[in-house]
Amino acid sequence: MSQEVSGKTATKFDPRMLEALACPRTHGTLDYDADAQELSSTSAKLAFRVREASHIYMVDDAGSR
Repeated sequence: MSQEVSGKTATKFDPRMLEALACPRTHGTLDYDADAQELSSTSAKLAFRVREASHIYMVDDAGSR
């Protein structure tokens, strides 16, 4: 599923997934930013992209926060 957010096509992410996901580095909680289409870990200062309802969940591919 996709939707238009700020002129970009955004993937609809089910926030209930946050209950099952954890940061791969710290094992802490993740936050979801719908505008940026990212899952972020405050403790690790990393952001993981979400594309087509799938998250890119590799520390080496994460952007810094």
